[in-house]
Amino acid sequence: MENVRRAVAVAVESPPPELSAVEEAYRRIVEEAAVYVAERGTLEREKREELYRRFRELYPWLHSQLVQQAMNQGVEAGRSFLEARRDGRVRKPRPEVRRVSTRLAKDSWSYQRTTASAAPVRLELQLFGRGVKRQRYELWIKPHRRFWLYWWRVLRKEAELASTLTVKRRRGRWYAVFAFDVQPRGSLRRRSSPSM
Repeated sequence: MENVRRAVAVAVESPPPELSAVEEAYRRIVEEAAVYVAERGTLEREKREELYRRFRELYPWLHSQLVQQAMNQGVEAGRSFLEARRDGRVRKPRPEVRRVSTRLAKDSWSYQRTTASAAPVRLELQLFGRGVKRQRYELWIKPHRRFWLYWWRVLRKEAELASTLTVKRRRGRWYAVFAFDVQPRGSLRRRSSPSM
């Protein structure tokens, strides 16, 4: 049986103000990439590299992995928009991106430290890239019962923490969204039952 992916959002306490600046730049990249794909139907490799260089020039202070993640998210949004337009579910000429969820790959947050921790309540994010002091920003999170249930399964090797962390703002509050790849309960029983 395949693992099942579960996402758990936990509240962030006192997020750094820099997170808002990163979110805005990230949203602009997602929107521009989505519009590009919606207008042309695809994003060829050469154009992708050209767009990446342009975004790096526009936002030299943004961590390169965040630029890449934003572009990926924009491509997904553009393809989704084209599919919805083909099916007649949308009539707008171009996609609009109002809100985004900032995706942080494992090199831009303290993934290794988190996976090694018995009780993670603090995360470190690398938000800025070249030209800016490579400072890590701390996020204190407020884990709840559902998070601890999945974390307990990680410690027991019944689940794995995904390497991408999502940070999003909803109604003025920030959340860190963890993804867990969980082994179905039935497969655990079958594997642990003795063979006759």
